[in-house]
Amino acid sequence: MIPLTVVILTKNEQKNIKDCLQSVYKWADEIIIVDDESADSTRDIASFYANKVLVKKMDIEGAHRNWAYQQAKNNWVLSLDADERVTEELKSEIADTLNNPNSKVAFAIPRRNFIADYWVKYGGWYPSAQLKLFRKDRFKWEESHVHPVAFTDGEAGRLESDLIHYSYKDISDFLNKQNRQTTLEVEKWIAQGKRIKVGKFLWRSIDRFFRSYIKKKGFRDGFYGFVVAYFASLYQFLSLLKYREHVHKS
Repeated sequence: MIPLTVVILTKNEQKNIKDCLQSVYKWADEIIIVDDESADSTRDIASFYANKVLVKKMDIEGAHRNWAYQQAKNNWVLSLDADERVTEELKSEIADTLNNPNSKVAFAIPRRNFIADYWVKYGGWYPSAQLKLFRKDRFKWEESHVHPVAFTDGEAGRLESDLIHYSYKDISDFLNKQNRQTTLEVEKWIAQGKRIKVGKFLWRSIDRFFRSYIKKKGFRDGFYGFVVAYFASLYQFLSLLKYREHVHKS
């Protein structure tokens, strides 16, 4: 096993967590689950594989993640979500990276994002690299509710091997998650005191569709390419509607 702590945040993930954990079990020398008060069997399943199963209600996502990483015994942390899987190629590359000293304090990892069983290759969805591997003493998230920004104290690099990400189990799941995320997005705007211009967001909604579908070649993914582009547009529009609703209620 390698001197690496895998940290996984969970919330009612009984359908996903076993496959995620099996992809890192007996490879990393520490696995930590931080569970957001799941009502299903997530923690029972996780307890077989993880070194620690901690229960902590999530309030602010960025702060929750920062707290979770500080529970690691190792300085190097691999942050996973329950719907992600580490490939054998990625395991080898991470092991080589940790065994060969370098100046990088974090690494972005490309992800193969799936809707159901379809790998979305265009529309900006691949390689879609994210900072997932980092030194916990040189990395932190902005303490915000949604889409927190990552900060590194030093230079970040990028790995070549992919992480598998089962983003959405179907279209309904995609839509439900988008509904939750847009609500959090608007709450973030309100907390920051942002003033939103209707015209700008209507244009952004249109621009997101054509950028994804045409400029980033989403049309090459067929049906799912259209779905991705449409939902990129819908995200902007829903956020605007929810913001306007809040303004009228205030």
